[in-house]
Amino acid sequence: MYYYLAFSLITVWLTVLGWYDCCYRRLPNYLTLSGAAVFLVLRWALYGTGALLDGLAGGVIGGAFLLLPFLMRGAGAGDVKMFFAVGCLAGKFAVFPIMIMATLFGLLLGAAMIIKGKLDGSRLKHFFKCCCCIHYDREEGRKNLPPKNSEAVRLPFGVAIAAATWCGLLYNAIARG
Repeated sequence: MYYYLAFSLITVWLTVLGWYDCCYRRLPNYLTLSGAAVFLVLRWALYGTGALLDGLAGGVIGGAFLLLPFLMRGAGAGDVKMFFAVGCLAGKFAVFPIMIMATLFGLLLGAAMIIKGKLDGSRLKHFFKCCCCIHYDREEGRKNLPPKNSEAVRLPFGVAIAAATWCGLLYNAIARG
């Protein structure tokens, strides 16, 4: 009974985060960090110190997953904090399948947005040309790129994280019986 209530509340939290990222391209701290705090406190209150440490380890793993893309300006700080919260929720072992699913959902979301004309793929194309083509003129290619802060080049990765988290939790619920 309590599991279904918790699953419903987590679904609402993920939906709000996904909607907020989709509409505003932001993931506010009061949703991400408070979610992490609530998950850690509940883990400690319900299952003890071992579960708290497991959630904290999952949070560190989840946040570290997006740390390099964040440092390369490919992910936002909100995405890192959301993955930290998801790791606190899932724990150190369950966060790995969620990371893989989030990557796949992000690729699908990006492809769908490029097809619909909502996402400009020219920066990605420029990156691959710089890496693979010896005769590519980087300076000339850079002149034709849209600004980095343009909405056309920003993927709402929080939507992919939310979908992957929900699918991971649903799979765990079904596997438990």
